[in-house]
Amino acid sequence: MGDGTSETKSSNQMWGGRFAQGPAAIMEEINASIGFDKKLFAQDIRGSIAHATMLAHQGIISAEDKDKIVHGLDTILSEIESGQFEFSRRLEDIHMNVEARLATLIGPAAGRLHTARSRNDQVALDFRLWVKEELQKCEQMLTDLIAAFLDRAEEHAETVMPGFTHLQTAQPVTFGHHCMAYVEMFGRDRSRVRHAIEHMDESPIGAAALAGTGFPIDRHMTAKALGFREPTRNSIDTVSDRDFALEFLAIASICAVHLSRLAEEIVIWSTPQFGFVRLSDAFSTGSSIMPQKKNPDAAELVRAKTGRINGSLIALLTVMKGLPLAYSKDMQEDKEQVFDSAESLELAIAAMTGMVRDLDVRADRMKAAAGSGYSTATDLADWLVREAGLPFRDAHHVTGRAVALAEQKACELAELSLEDLQAIHADITDKVFDVLTVEASVASRTSFGGTAPSEVRKQIAWWRGRN
Repeated sequence: MGDGTSETKSSNQMWGGRFAQGPAAIMEEINASIGFDKKLFAQDIRGSIAHATMLAHQGIISAEDKDKIVHGLDTILSEIESGQFEFSRRLEDIHMNVEARLATLIGPAAGRLHTARSRNDQVALDFRLWVKEELQKCEQMLTDLIAAFLDRAEEHAETVMPGFTHLQTAQPVTFGHHCMAYVEMFGRDRSRVRHAIEHMDESPIGAAALAGTGFPIDRHMTAKALGFREPTRNSIDTVSDRDFALEFLAIASICAVHLSRLAEEIVIWSTPQFGFVRLSDAFSTGSSIMPQKKNPDAAELVRAKTGRINGSLIALLTVMKGLPLAYSKDMQEDKEQVFDSAESLELAIAAMTGMVRDLDVRADRMKAAAGSGYSTATDLADWLVREAGLPFRDAHHVTGRAVALAEQKACELAELSLEDLQAIHADITDKVFDVLTVEASVASRTSFGGTAPSEVRKQIAWWRGRN
């Protein structure tokens, strides 16, 4: 047994280094959020101005105090925007930093601002406003990306290329049709963004800590002032809800997956082995040792951002999964995930929009590859069904024999002679050669949503009208 000196020394070492001041320093470190929630300053001040205005309108505070509060908040906004404001970790978060500065500027009137509200509904408001604005920004960015694809689709409505399944040549398509596949994908992303805005278009302010307030506030007035459709309808759910953040991250994750699939295709297409596209120097880098190389770094980094965004969704889902109603401090861990994902998603969409517009499409290489791998075999089978009256399964078998013969002769299907084909099935005529070219193949795919240039142009026109 010792006299306790060694134990004290051990404790000091345990709390030492960064936390030299002991438990108080640790508590300040884990509790403070100002390092990241200062990003919400504009939303916090906007919400406080709306709240103060409503309080005065309802006679809860005087018009004189309201004017002082609004003037002080406008001053703080200017200070933050100009970089003159000093944020303090001791004051924990953006709300307390603004409130402390307001008290310095206008005195006792600042204390009336927090009447009939809590930091619980205040942070719910600030964060919801920020996410709503971010979704609106994403909506516009996705619209720009869709427009870029529509332009390239129109330009290449007749440019033939191989269509793939399992990354194996399947059937000829047009590059315009391929571009329109991404229009559909990013169009769904944009729809999800719009639906998310509609879901979250409710004002939390006035829910207070969790039970509402006894003051005669007008939540519809603040909702309207802040651009929301209406106030939330249950105070407990209001302060404990982060569905809007989860929905943003879910949308961001799905969109990031789409961006990553596109990035992967650009990486593949820009290889010398494919050579379907070239990226300009603006979206490529060279090698430090191999002078011949041109690396698609922008596409690769877009592909990598998906991991960060997906990870953020899983992180916040995990934070929220076991929380009892109503508010818990765990929810402070929501913002960094959303902020990081928003920044990553914006950058990825902007980079991809630039790359789509910048791509040098090598139509000659696409056309040369479009007929490889016996890509018109299905057209032969379809012809046998239409013209020779074969059941499709029999036509499939006959076509398989034709492909085997072409492989044996090391030629394409269209290069087989009529005699070769008639030896496989007697009902084949010379009209079959009309469907064995890639141009004839894509032109024949006139079903709604098909790859025929005429259908591609119809879909382009529909999407341009929808924008």
